[in-house]
Amino acid sequence: MIPAETRMGAVHLSVADLDRSLRFYEEAVGLRVHERSGGRAALGTGGEDLLVLVEQPGARPALGYSGLFHFALLVPERADLARWLAHAARDEVPLAGLSDHFVSEAIYLSDPDEHGIEIYRDRPREGWEGQVARRLTTLPLDTDSLLSELADPLREPFEGLAEGTVMGHVHFRVADGTRSVDFYGGVLGLDLMAQLGDQAAFLGAGGYHHHVGANTWQSAGAPAAPPDLAGLRHATVLLPDAAAVDALAGQVERAGQVPEPLDGGGMLVRDPSGNALALRAGT
Repeated sequence: MIPAETRMGAVHLSVADLDRSLRFYEEAVGLRVHERSGGRAALGTGGEDLLVLVEQPGARPALGYSGLFHFALLVPERADLARWLAHAARDEVPLAGLSDHFVSEAIYLSDPDEHGIEIYRDRPREGWEGQVARRLTTLPLDTDSLLSELADPLREPFEGLAEGTVMGHVHFRVADGTRSVDFYGGVLGLDLMAQLGDQAAFLGAGGYHHHVGANTWQSAGAPAAPPDLAGLRHATVLLPDAAAVDALAGQVERAGQVPEPLDGGGMLVRDPSGNALALRAGT
């Protein structure tokens, strides 16, 4: 099994216009730029980087391929999610969905390159632990209840996503559900927490409802996106230490794939659909 402390780190994306993307992520999403150099920028909420954008001028969205379905930013408290929703309503941020998943409450949107984004908060773990397989669902979000966390949603200040926001999970578009479960569960050692036939699977470490999602809804049999499109460069899996990275890379190698060393430490591996994962030591 993968170490229970495993979690997700920064998601790296290519974008067609870095200035356009930074306006969106700062103004609409509420991230802030940690660092910018040339055609690359790292963003977060003041702590570790959560998102890294690399400009690929004029690139088209990577639709119709395996790749990123969405990355999911986990805010610390329900009031933080309510504050973000009030901001989205006031500032007319286009949304793609609002859902209650029993384990969490979630709001969905897309960036200018059609990268999917989820902003969510977890319900207390004691309320869903051990029940994910039978209770994970998608119901309409009770927005009235959520906004009742705020004294006055119309005037609630919004100064960006809350400090302490983390990359909660990453959901991939994959070509084959069974092979994806074999890789994420059988090779990487994540626990299969819930599954919808061969269409979708949710896997996590340490009993979490999911760190990785994989679905074939828009990508069954699809190839990996060509590198000239605006798509996923890689997601990051943070392991407790370098020894855990080496052990996991060894499991991938024994399964028949040679991991690629990364600058700054860590290994790059790919799932059966070509989605790249950087295995790194985290805190």
